[in-house]
Amino acid sequence: MGPTEVKTANAVDIYRDTWVRFLGYANEVGEAFRALVPVSFVWGSYAVATAYVTADAVDKGKKAAVAHGDNPGKTTRVAAAVVDTFVWQALASVIIPGFTINRVCAASLYLLGRTTKWPLPVRKWTTTAIGLSTIPFIITPIDRSVDFLLDSSLRKVYNDGKKHE
Repeated sequence: MGPTEVKTANAVDIYRDTWVRFLGYANEVGEAFRALVPVSFVWGSYAVATAYVTADAVDKGKKAAVAHGDNPGKTTRVAAAVVDTFVWQALASVIIPGFTINRVCAASLYLLGRTTKWPLPVRKWTTTAIGLSTIPFIITPIDRSVDFLLDSSLRKVYNDGKKHE
């Protein structure tokens, strides 16, 4: 298939259907390791996740541009696709999960310090393990909550009815 040909409905979305999707979780991993690594590592993990979010939004904008060709309203639909994807991904992949893992780890480190006599390195590694093990459990509830939030607000503005997919 040439670069100018339109892909079929079964085409692989590199940002949703491949290992690249895991780059969106980089900041959550960074937050889980916050107690063990320099803060620059954590900020670097946010840079990776933000680059993923931005790349996905640009990709969805390009796909919307191809899908709408030279039709009237193309610019509006492309902008809606980019904004919807960027806001959804920023909330569901970076902001809310990063905050959640940060607070889970902070609370677990505090509670381990108050309830155990474990040495600090053991408490820090335990906190990291708790943070990492929390990630799979928060993904679906956060995704659904962000869908509901955007369906109830931003998506009504451009009334497209389509999600970030």
